[in-house]
Amino acid sequence: MKKRMHRARTVLRKSGVDYFRGDGSDWVALAGLLLTVPLITCGTLMNSVWCAPAALVLPIVAGGLLLRPASLLGLYAASAVALIVESVLLGPYTEGNSRVTPGVVLVVAACGFFGLVVAQFRSRVGVPWRGGGTMLFDLRERIRVQSKLPRLPRGWHREMALRPAGGQSFSGDFVVAARTNGGRTLEIVLTDVSGKGMDAGSRALLLSGAFGGLLGSLPPHSFLPAANGYLLRQDWDEGFATSIHLVLDLETGDYELFSAGHPPGLQLSAGTGRWEEKTGQGPLLGVYDGAQFDPVKGLLRPGDVLMLFTDGLVETSDRDITEGIDRLTGEADRYVAGGFHGAAWHLIEAVAKDVNDDRALLLICRET
Repeated sequence: MKKRMHRARTVLRKSGVDYFRGDGSDWVALAGLLLTVPLITCGTLMNSVWCAPAALVLPIVAGGLLLRPASLLGLYAASAVALIVESVLLGPYTEGNSRVTPGVVLVVAACGFFGLVVAQFRSRVGVPWRGGGTMLFDLRERIRVQSKLPRLPRGWHREMALRPAGGQSFSGDFVVAARTNGGRTLEIVLTDVSGKGMDAGSRALLLSGAFGGLLGSLPPHSFLPAANGYLLRQDWDEGFATSIHLVLDLETGDYELFSAGHPPGLQLSAGTGRWEEKTGQGPLLGVYDGAQFDPVKGLLRPGDVLMLFTDGLVETSDRDITEGIDRLTGEADRYVAGGFHGAAWHLIEAVAKDVNDDRALLLICRET
């Protein structure tokens, strides 16, 4: 008896998990929608003014979103039978209003056709019948998790802000970061994939996983050459990307900045109150093999700030990158006195709020 009870609980739990994920049968949804067909039919026969014959499109539309193609055909058959019953019992449409007209038949048939197309497409790409939205949500959350910056020791502050183009959830800009060398070194890679929004989001997700695996597994000077080789092997039609790689010693403040065709970094010197461009030498990723990337070195003293960003923040069709950098540093000067905590998001809002491009901004501050 205990074995039977355990087996029953296991089967029930597995069925529940499969059903929640969308891998199980869709018989519950099919049964519910099949029950609505006679209910709508009865409502139409009792009062066709308030419950018109065209109301049968409701279960058909819901079925296109919930059911598999085979189950959907069963629902369509039940709806067709319901239309025939309504047409016979209500009489010819020429004898009164609120009856089954050729227009009602065409509307129901058109909704059924588009519902079947959607179901066929979802079945062909292998997306679970209830899990498509969940899968996209999970992908978005994974991108956010990968973009989180590690905690820094006392005396350091970091923050990151990212805004995709058009208010979408997916962006061609991404960040990967890790503390290496026993936690003493902070390595951050900010990358801008060609394209924007959803068009670049899938490639950014693939590259963020690959770059996250390379970061910390290779010496700093070998990261961008390895990333360049990986991108070349993908053989994408639009396969280039820009990237900037920061290697920061958290004990001394010394850093190296490697660049692959990326906009320069900006360092604020607390002593002079001026911003200085920090530019490494290197071509775009994914253009040609054997590329070399020469770093620029610097030092973050107490009170200094290092700012990294993508071109969507400073460059538009009607504004060149020099003008954009001047505007960014002008806005950033407002935070010098009060500190840069929470400044990344506000800087994007102030400098490039309505820009139709992906924007990312990273701040590293060495506090006094």
